Amino acid sequence: MEETAARIVPNILSLAGVDPSGGAGLLADIKTISALGGYACGAVTALTVQNTRGVSGVRIMSGDFVSAQMESVLSDIRIDAVKIGMLGNCEVIEAAAGILRDHPVKHVVLDTILASTSGTPLLEPEAVGVLIRKLLPLCTVFTPNLPEAAILLGDETPADEGGMENTARRLWNLAGCGPTVYLKGGHLSGDRMVDLVFDGKEVRRYESSRVKTENTHGTGCALSSAIAALLPQRCSAWEAFSDAHDYLRGAIQAADRLSVGSGHGPVNHFWQK
Repeated sequence: MEETAARIVPNILSLAGVDPSGGAGLLADIKTISALGGYACGAVTALTVQNTRGVSGVRIMSGDFVSAQMESVLSDIRIDAVKIGMLGNCEVIEAAAGILRDHPVKHVVLDTILASTSGTPLLEPEAVGVLIRKLLPLCTVFTPNLPEAAILLGDETPADEGGMENTARRLWNLAGCGPTVYLKGGHLSGDRMVDLVFDGKEVRRYESSRVKTENTHGTGCALSSAIAALLPQRCSAWEAFSDAHDYLRGAIQAADRLSVGSGHGPVNHFWQK
């Protein structure tokens, strides 16, 4: 009997760097996608030297090599969603954009990674404009945090929820009035954390209590990968956003069950098991 579309496992391609400690980047994306019922494929954009205490080295792949990896996957495998993480420079951004133009995918989720949690730059400053012009218009969702939003807009970091909503609307305009903006509010102070999502028509908020833990390495990777994994499996994007938010909340709440490193450890990607 032929499988129905609802029963087919979605194939998700992650375009990301490699964190050898497994807390962020491609390895974290694979864990998240697998935990949420997807089949993970990957294209490596960069190699890093890092652990839970920080990043001490970065080697970015050539644009041609990134293109070749993406082409090899997309020419052979049905890809239901693409998650884009660390890109590093203009060359890799243009390579990714070129392949996505040639191989359109219904769901493209961009995690606008500009720096590591420890502050190491992971995207060359001159590449920010290229990201906005060439890649954002090809995406369906992008997930900046508040400092990243400020850099994208060339403005101050929002200080409250009202500022966040204004920022989300401006980001939507910046992106060409196409991709949905999932603005992460974890950098605001307080016991409650609020994410705002704006699709050009409606603003929705996803709120949760702040978890007291040092183990939050790779939260942005987990959220964007969760959204990419869930979009093909849910009836609406709003349902995917809500479920992805809840997944990440559970992964953070269960982070202290793990014992990984002596710095900022990872979230617990398989907390539901």
